[in-house]
Amino acid sequence: MSAPDNQPLLPDHAAQQIAGFHQQKKKVVFVSGVFDLLHQEHITFLEKAKAAGDVLVVAIESDVRVRQIKGEGRPINTQLARKLKLESLGFIECVFILPEYFSQPPQHRQLIEEVRPDVFAVSSHTSHLEKKRAIVETFGGKLLVVHQHNPNVSTTLLLAQQPQS
Repeated sequence: MSAPDNQPLLPDHAAQQIAGFHQQKKKVVFVSGVFDLLHQEHITFLEKAKAAGDVLVVAIESDVRVRQIKGEGRPINTQLARKLKLESLGFIECVFILPEYFSQPPQHRQLIEEVRPDVFAVSSHTSHLEKKRAIVETFGGKLLVVHQHNPNVSTTLLLAQQPQS
């Protein structure tokens, strides 16, 4: 699925919230990911991201994109369930679901342009760090590695440890 021309990536509610944060001169921290089976590494990462600013904005991959990235059988939880779980943590100000067609570098650039985060928070195992850094710096923000990846904890490993039925 390709992106519609000039279509905003941010849902209206998220765009309005984020614009309000900027108007209030809040330091906006942005993260993105799948966040399928929310585990302690996710929570620790999100807490560290939140500590880097005033408000935390989280973009989650759509169910269609998760299947493309992770394969059949994923996600375990629907995009709505993942969104609600993140919101229930109580310290994230804005959570939104990325469009199904969100996959190309021009869209990544467009998303950063729309959010205009002061900080794009990532973990140490994030791919394309320098490309992401260049994009976020173009729009006045900075990329910050807030968490060292723990290879012993991941959704994939948690699923592999579950007994097969």
